[in-house]
Amino acid sequence: MNATAPAPSPTPSPAPLRVGLVGYGLAGSVFHAPLVSATEGLVLDTVVTSDPGRAAQAREAYPDVRIAATADELLARSPAPDLLVVASPNKTHVPLATAALTAGIPVVVDKPLAATAAEARELAALAERTGTFLSVFQNRRWDNDFLTLSRLLADGELGEVQRFESRFERWRPQLKGGWRESGAPEEIGGLLYDLGSHVVDQALVLFGPAVRVYAETDVRRPGAEADDDTFIALTHANGVRSHLYVSATTAQLGPRFRVLGSRAGYVKYGLDPQEGALREGLRPGDPERTWGEEPEHLWGRLGSGESPLTGGGTPVRTAPGDYPAYYAAVAAALHDGGPAPVTALEAAHCLDVLEAARKSSRDGCAVEVEVEVEVKARSRS
Repeated sequence: MNATAPAPSPTPSPAPLRVGLVGYGLAGSVFHAPLVSATEGLVLDTVVTSDPGRAAQAREAYPDVRIAATADELLARSPAPDLLVVASPNKTHVPLATAALTAGIPVVVDKPLAATAAEARELAALAERTGTFLSVFQNRRWDNDFLTLSRLLADGELGEVQRFESRFERWRPQLKGGWRESGAPEEIGGLLYDLGSHVVDQALVLFGPAVRVYAETDVRRPGAEADDDTFIALTHANGVRSHLYVSATTAQLGPRFRVLGSRAGYVKYGLDPQEGALREGLRPGDPERTWGEEPEHLWGRLGSGESPLTGGGTPVRTAPGDYPAYYAAVAAALHDGGPAPVTALEAAHCLDVLEAARKSSRDGCAVEVEVEVEVKARSRS
């Protein structure tokens, strides 16, 4: 009688990657820390902040987290973190990413990656030379409206797209202060590089490289130093025109997206709910709610010939937003060697456009952008 062969032992799961998070302001506390903590295969190990209040908030939210006063202190530890997330002020992005990559530590950097496209390409080259992972946190690629529009385009619902309008508008007539509103060039403040990084990145992902840029950047609020009301017009290589608006001075908010095609248009109002949920302390994975879902009355409408505000078009269910997908892709890349969800070269192409926009606004003319990658026209029919 043959003995029953023993069942194979299950393959043990790899140990979670220890994440060091530099910065615990808005980006660090609202976006990165919760999303890292919710990602299988990652663990929030250390938060870098010199602010005692923020350190206390981090310990309260994540009792097992360690605190380091400076990034140098964290990078000098042995063993080094398995992943460094840079969510500190913009001017620190390049030096911190450079230090980590030189030490062979994988890095995620919040947008904008750098002040210039040249700096972004230098970081990409450094990551390639050292064989070290580098990615840029462009979470708005996982917004609910962006995912929905991507699906509509893939399905050809709009026909040939002619114009893409994207608005990231707010009504904040009073200054909040801080480096984001600083006019000092080294701070990389202002909405062009802040919200503009999002709307330009989305337009490039949807419609490919831009070959011409026109922009108007204004400083509207009394006492403001950096642009707080900006318009950017892109001509894409495939002929689509993108009109992008970012503003802190918009008393009446326009549609988040208005996309006009040869067959139909899609109009969507309202911001993705994920940021609001994270600010309220809600977390992905809550079994009592579907993450990123929005109510039916906020769904966009698809149609032609009539305004959606007067009942025109058909409601289109909005896909759930999925910020957790970004760090899930980071974990997969680090564990299995997969691609970065957003690359440094993609960030460089976005910065090409932002630099052209700044020049256009200063000189009052359209600026041509050299396309370094192969352009493949996208059919929307």
